[in-house]
Amino acid sequence: MRTWNLVTHKRWLWLGMAAALGLALLLGQPVSHAEQLPPGSGSLVDDDIINLINTTLEKAWAENSIEPSKAATEHEWLRRVYLDVVGRIPTVAEIESYMKMPTATRRKQVVQMLVRSDDYADSWASIWTVWLLTRTSPPGISRAKLHEWLAEAFAVNKPYNQMVKELITAQGKCDENGPANFIAAWVGEPVPADNRSRDGYFDMVPLTSRITRVFLGTQVQCTQCHNHPFIDSRKQDQFWKFNAFLRQVRREPAVIQGNVKKTVGRFYTIEEDPNVNPSAAVFYEQRNGLILRVAAGYLDGTRPDKLEPGKRREVLAELVTQDPMFAKALVNRYWAHFFGRGFCHPFDDFGEHNQVAHEALLDKLAAAFVTSNYDLRRLVTWITLSRPYALSSIGNKTNRSQDAAPFFARMQLKAMSPEQLVDSIFIATGADKTPRKPEERRKLYEDWLREFTVRFGDDEGNEATFNGTIVQALMLLNGNRINEAVRPSQGNTSSTAARMGPKGLDYVFLAALSRPPNNAERNACMQILRQAKSPEVGYQDILWALLNSNEFFLNH
Repeated sequence: MRTWNLVTHKRWLWLGMAAALGLALLLGQPVSHAEQLPPGSGSLVDDDIINLINTTLEKAWAENSIEPSKAATEHEWLRRVYLDVVGRIPTVAEIESYMKMPTATRRKQVVQMLVRSDDYADSWASIWTVWLLTRTSPPGISRAKLHEWLAEAFAVNKPYNQMVKELITAQGKCDENGPANFIAAWVGEPVPADNRSRDGYFDMVPLTSRITRVFLGTQVQCTQCHNHPFIDSRKQDQFWKFNAFLRQVRREPAVIQGNVKKTVGRFYTIEEDPNVNPSAAVFYEQRNGLILRVAAGYLDGTRPDKLEPGKRREVLAELVTQDPMFAKALVNRYWAHFFGRGFCHPFDDFGEHNQVAHEALLDKLAAAFVTSNYDLRRLVTWITLSRPYALSSIGNKTNRSQDAAPFFARMQLKAMSPEQLVDSIFIATGADKTPRKPEERRKLYEDWLREFTVRFGDDEGNEATFNGTIVQALMLLNGNRINEAVRPSQGNTSSTAARMGPKGLDYVFLAALSRPPNNAERNACMQILRQAKSPEVGYQDILWALLNSNEFFLNH
């Protein structure tokens, strides 16, 4: 979060150049096999799991003299859950609809609606595309086809274990079978031609690391070369035994046959070749130069009784999805998505070297997830309807420090991903409502997303987080795209607000910040509107200032 703090401190110097300086200053305040289920859990009632989360963390707060933050307001919670579940802020109409629902049931109603929406499927497909491929892919990979397959899986709520089995065992053309892209992206270095019949076509080192990291929350990459220096149970031979399951993968280019007037693209094809690496063994070198041979085996020492040629990845997929770490890693990864950090932090680095907070709770949530038949919608429901998720991001003296972060006694500030930011700017400015053809709107969106990702992407190649930078803030302040989006145009937010009379100000605030203005903001905005050449220009300046506030581009 250091970068965001720097942005916050520097931002007002830049905003001093703005016509809407008075309003911007007002917006500068910080937003400030798993354990069995408990007896009596019966048919896995959602409220019981939510209560388990609440009571476990409430007990931890009391035992450690930590006071939880106050509850988030209804507007704060609604904005948060839209960003986390469907990847964008709510529209004005969605906010107004929510506020009219019965107070006692509206949060549950909204979550149930969101996890069944097209936006849910699309947003989580985007998230998982990055988790599986990172933000960059080599030529021959169809990110779009993987995204399409993921979106279809989330739309029908395909069980998570089935999704992972299909990813690990994928074959076919990357432009036809989405999961094949996961395999094709991580095959590693080609094996010298003279050794291919014995060792396979590729070393499969990146895929070994990727499967264990994404699906088991375990980083084994350093054990490629030596035993782990801090984790006694993580040995070099384990890496290569796991790797041996993957050595019959063959990746070949494939040509898309299309219109001869168009550029012909080339995508990879993934096949399983039963004629190479018949021994299901690999050779690896220790640090002392000794060459050793190991046969395929799982991380826990399990050795398959029989490995049918061409079926090794199917065996591996079963072993991975039955591993006790499989469900725990997923629950922890999702918890980190919603809370800004997991029980294990970083969320993909489990091991003896890394203490897990509330481990019993994580075990029970993982067990519940398995019992639910790996139902991702239900997992999202449990988390978003819990009390900790509904706490304010404004800390107090007992929970403000980073030492208190593992207690989840306040919501952590989270930077928006490029996808969240672009989608939310489209919603806030009404760019999706302007009279463009659908294909023009889609191209505009893709251009924005490409520019935001290139400018603000994680230089470290981290697939999990997106850190805002000063470059981002400067681009928002001075970028032509933002200026164009807030400029009054038929159907967009500035022009709509200008036609609404006294209600226009509330409309702009709801559109951008998902809440109405407070009294101080209302007074400052009325002064801006009185001094503006026209209502359209006044609302343009106000909207511009709101979009450049930390309240807009932080998920709080």
